[in-house]
Amino acid sequence: MTRKRAFNPHAYYHVIMRGNNRQPIFRTKEDMFELKRAFLHVYADYPFKLLAYCFMTNHYHILIKTERDPLHKIMGLVNRRYSASYAKRYGHIGRIYQKRYFAKEVESRLGLLTVSSYIHRNPIQTKQPMVERLELYPYSSFPLYWDDLLPAPAFLDRELLRSLLPEPFEKNNTAYCMYCLTYAQNAEEDEHIEDMEPPVM
Repeated sequence: MTRKRAFNPHAYYHVIMRGNNRQPIFRTKEDMFELKRAFLHVYADYPFKLLAYCFMTNHYHILIKTERDPLHKIMGLVNRRYSASYAKRYGHIGRIYQKRYFAKEVESRLGLLTVSSYIHRNPIQTKQPMVERLELYPYSSFPLYWDDLLPAPAFLDRELLRSLLPEPFEKNNTAYCMYCLTYAQNAEEDEHIEDMEPPVM
């Protein structure tokens, strides 16, 4: 029998979902669009907040807090919707995910900054950086902090992280981006450096 995970409805969670055998299941602009659309579709009926997200070619990261429903329900709906879309577009049969999602509760204000920075730095932490500058990676929430006048998905909260910045950082999103660029963080569930081709931009 599968053991049920403890869930804290008031906490943020660092969630990671990987492609089966680390295979690229988010390779194209259309894949990224469908993944984002899956989150938006689920958000409409089961609201949640993301502080950060980054979609890579073989996995994605989110920093999420649910507003009403358990995390497993939201993740199950998102992943099933994307899996169905993937199967339809590519004629794929069988599972596309490696295993059930990884989720770790983030227990402190500093933890939220650390994990969000780790998530946002993913495109430059690969063996071969995917972009020269983080604000150029379009499948992440980092560009939406870099220019906070850009329209953002309804589920993205761009206000909390800046309020958590320590001195001498100012409390704005420009300073938050500088924080991400200054500090390399480690918040992964397994220690490795990803080696993958960049997605289509």
